[in-house]
Amino acid sequence: MSDDGSRNGGAAEEPRVDKPRVDKPRADATVDDEGRFVVRVRLPLPASAHPRLLLQLRPKKGQSEEIGRVAALENVGQDEWRAVLETAPALQEGRWDAYVLGLPGEERTALLPGLRDLRALVSGGSEGRETPLAVRIPYATKDGRLAVRAWLRTAHAEAGRIVFSGHAMTARARLFGAGLGEGAAALLHRRGKDGPVRQLALRADGARDLSFTVDYQDLLAERGQPGAAAQDIWDVYVRPAAGAARIRVARLLDDVADRKSVFVYPAATLGGVTVRPYYTVDNDLSVAVAPSPTAAG
Repeated sequence: MSDDGSRNGGAAEEPRVDKPRVDKPRADATVDDEGRFVVRVRLPLPASAHPRLLLQLRPKKGQSEEIGRVAALENVGQDEWRAVLETAPALQEGRWDAYVLGLPGEERTALLPGLRDLRALVSGGSEGRETPLAVRIPYATKDGRLAVRAWLRTAHAEAGRIVFSGHAMTARARLFGAGLGEGAAALLHRRGKDGPVRQLALRADGARDLSFTVDYQDLLAERGQPGAAAQDIWDVYVRPAAGAARIRVARLLDDVADRKSVFVYPAATLGGVTVRPYYTVDNDLSVAVAPSPTAAG
């Protein structure tokens, strides 16, 4: 019996033809000394084509996409295209995914990360920064796409060096968009509805530079009943003067888009509780207080 499909009484199926695989374009990204964001993409398109770069603000969970920024990709050589995003207008704070528009048969195509030249960001560029403070850092997402992390803050307290001594930590910070005045203080606000706020004394070094010390024992006093299992998170702020709005302490002015798993600080254990400062997913500085693994066991 032949194996031509006659065994099931029908005509032989046509052979399957796989569509050729189309590789996603890869983009090199640069932030130059003036803060411009430059993207170079290799695209095998005719010079007469009109591809565009799309930066799409990633919506919060359960919400739909709304805000996007489009820039023309200009032909700068054989299959080479470039887009430049000027410093203004600034990108809204959040994560922006990078796409190409205008490829044949594609609504939009995600860009893969190529080389990222962020040397202009390494030093932090803290001198002469204007406010509102606008920061843009290109990075590779966990699933291997190109994206941009953006911050936009009217006032900012840039976290500096953190020094540990016994059961305490001393943190330095520099203010942008505000200056230190009478009644300035550091504030630790415990997350949660109506969470308590602890006020800490500031040591000023000029009009913008400051430091403060967090005694971990003070945070333990706010944990309520002994043996509480819930983790407390204390968010760190600076109030530049009496009656002024508080300013979040964060580390934004360098080339690290996600600090949480990169900058890991030592933990201190006291009274069966572990205390550790850390950077959140938004690069804001916080302090976590939780039962130590030994006490939990």
